[in-house]
Amino acid sequence: MPINYEIDNVDIGIMNALLKDANTPYTEIAEKLFISPGTVHVRMKKLERYGIVKAPQIQLNTKKLGLDVIAFIGVYLNRSDQYDAVLKEIKKIDEVVSCHYTTGNYSLFLKIVCSDTEHLRKVLHDKMQKITGINRTETLISLEESFERAVVLQPVNSTR
Repeated sequence: MPINYEIDNVDIGIMNALLKDANTPYTEIAEKLFISPGTVHVRMKKLERYGIVKAPQIQLNTKKLGLDVIAFIGVYLNRSDQYDAVLKEIKKIDEVVSCHYTTGNYSLFLKIVCSDTEHLRKVLHDKMQKITGINRTETLISLEESFERAVVLQPVNSTR
């Protein structure tokens, strides 16, 4: 759906509040922004309908769930026209949590989460490298995630 909705500072305030803490009640957001809770609700529904806000998701502490290895995989394709077919197969691998079509050395750049290096090896050998169209992969293991954060939206310039 094309964006036909002009975002204003109220929308930005609502989104920033929820990016900081997705559990913030609409009443609390409304109070901070000097608007009604109904306005927050209506604005959120519009932002969702126009595809600006995606459905909410919970964030898991993967380490506490025994998923101790995070790796980034650079994927080299045999040919760029194999992208769609390869992507379809990569989506079937549950350990892949994000996939980016990139410029530079790699055709695709993946983030995967595994329990240990043996699990990682099995994903690479038994799943990833058997996909037709993948020429080779390059693996980078994360030693530590120093931080991860949501985008902070800036207020809209009032002179527009």
